[in-house]
Amino acid sequence: MDNQQSSIINQQLKVPFMSELIAKGETPEILFWVGCSGSFDDRAKKITKAIVRILNHVNIKFAILGTEEGCTGDPAKRAGNEFLYQMQAMQNISVMNGYNVKKIVTGCPHCFNTIKNEYPALGGNYEVVHHTQLVQELINQGKLKVQGGEFKGKKIVFHDPCYLGRANNVYEAPREIIQKLDVELAEMKRSKANGLCCGAGGAQMFKEAEKGNKEVNVERAEEALALNPDVIAVGCPFCNTMMTDGVKHFNKEEKTKVLDVAELIATANDL
Repeated sequence: MDNQQSSIINQQLKVPFMSELIAKGETPEILFWVGCSGSFDDRAKKITKAIVRILNHVNIKFAILGTEEGCTGDPAKRAGNEFLYQMQAMQNISVMNGYNVKKIVTGCPHCFNTIKNEYPALGGNYEVVHHTQLVQELINQGKLKVQGGEFKGKKIVFHDPCYLGRANNVYEAPREIIQKLDVELAEMKRSKANGLCCGAGGAQMFKEAEKGNKEVNVERAEEALALNPDVIAVGCPFCNTMMTDGVKHFNKEEKTKVLDVAELIATANDL
């Protein structure tokens, strides 16, 4: 995509900053927490745009923090640096409490888990939902109509992100959304509470793999590809990266796409 095309797409997306709305005396219904991957990783930016398109489509009044948003501290905490985690968390909490934030939607289960479950101990108390939960809620309320579009009749397998599934018991929201697309939802043997990590959790995303017989993401991708799916659906930018690399390892990227649930909905609805 060239810069001109990128500029045109960005002009079509309405993404207000929290500071701008507050300055005008307006209060957004939701703070969209973009996250580091969603802000800086080129592939994850597409997921961010898909979420924004959905929010724009249903006319939810939301805002982002922009440059005021820092890393939640999840990677630092998982890597054992509690001091750095608390510094990062306190900075974010100070900003959000200053804006009197009440409800947060995240594009990343790591951000979701950290803000929801670990920020309260540091004074950050918010209602936090993952973007698949928000989309499910919008569908149930009749605010978002879903059609299969190009995915109708396709076989889709969903990989459970660890911090969405096992850590927070959110299994049905993404699956209900996928089934609304009029597709065949296939399940891996290791799914839901028995799901296998993509290999990126615990700050492993940012380090070289340790010695072993097989990469975790290759193991997980192999399990998904055994079902011969048209799409491997994910709900986490880390999972997206790891599953995409796994699919490429088997040279299956032409047959099987790796897409976030938000991308499925935005694409199917031509948002």
